[in-house]
Amino acid sequence: MAKLVKKLEIKNKLGLHARAAALLVQTVNRFSAEVKIAKDGQVVDGRSILGVLTLAATRGSKIHVEADGEDAEEAMR
Repeated sequence: MAKLVKKLEIKNKLGLHARAAALLVQTVNRFSAEVKIAKDGQVVDGRSILGVLTLAATRGSKIHVEADGEDAEEAMR
């Protein structure tokens, strides 16, 4: 399976805050695919709540989500 990449914009008025980040990490952890999230050149593991929070992704931020692995396509839905 090839790497899948999506470019996304944060729409939530509170940005990628703790609750949203926790939900994202919880979702990523349901899959075996390796998921990386990047913002402004900083790349973090999608399974790490601290990593996701360090991105400080506010409303309007552009992020790149990359999934690689057996169930990458499912993980990116």
